[in-house]
Amino acid sequence: MAGHRQSKKRRYITWAVAGTAVVAGAGLAAQSSMAATAWPAQKTYTGRAFDTCAAPSLSAMKAWKGGLYGAAAVYIGGKNRGCAQANLTASWVKSVSAVGWKLIPLYVGSQPSCGSGGSVKISATTAASVGKSEADDAVAKASALGMKAGSPIYLDMESYDITNTSCNKAVLTYVRAFDKELHAKTYRTGYYGFSSSSAKAIATATDKTDLPGNLWYALWDKKNTTTSDWPWGSTQFTNHSRAHQYMVNSKETRGGYTITVDRDAWDAPVAITG
Repeated sequence: MAGHRQSKKRRYITWAVAGTAVVAGAGLAAQSSMAATAWPAQKTYTGRAFDTCAAPSLSAMKAWKGGLYGAAAVYIGGKNRGCAQANLTASWVKSVSAVGWKLIPLYVGSQPSCGSGGSVKISATTAASVGKSEADDAVAKASALGMKAGSPIYLDMESYDITNTSCNKAVLTYVRAFDKELHAKTYRTGYYGFSSSSAKAIATATDKTDLPGNLWYALWDKKNTTTSDWPWGSTQFTNHSRAHQYMVNSKETRGGYTITVDRDAWDAPVAITG
């Protein structure tokens, strides 16, 4: 999704198809500032997912239920969110959850100064304070939609030059502040990024303090897996903490509704809405 996560033609929804499990403490290994025992049990979904720019109508959601997908990533907010969300309300969340969909909240916050995504950029001087304030906003948005404490919030970070030391440091400072605040608010941390850049920066960081506990990596190899093409160490992000965006811009029709989606393999937390 290198070029389409920041405009109306770019953002897509994630859904998954297999079963849902509740796992206490799963996906917490990399989250040094949270105590698993004090948290609501993780709600895990394993299967196919898709993402699209704007949340579809309730009618479309009902028409697509029971097909290839079973969970949806929805863009709950952020200064760089590309699409208006006319359908995304607390009532919509309640209705689609009742139908059986699992939801994956995405937040498009400030973006790297050395990347092309987004108009609001991360500044080295304010990275920590902005990360904290945007996390507060993300939690407020999720809560208002009925996504309860213990839910994950996936921070969307577009591609950037991770060899730019000062820029990369600012991004990691921002991410750590964002995640630390999510932990303080009892929300799990997730991160969407590219296997060649933004996700790589997280996976290969030497200091894991306050970095995301769940990693959603973009690698468009058309392989529906979170294991065989996992780009980093096999012990990283285990225990239902991985998602893989493996194909983009797939125009699909189900039940009379056509949506252009990106496909994902999902084995990670989803929102707690019940």
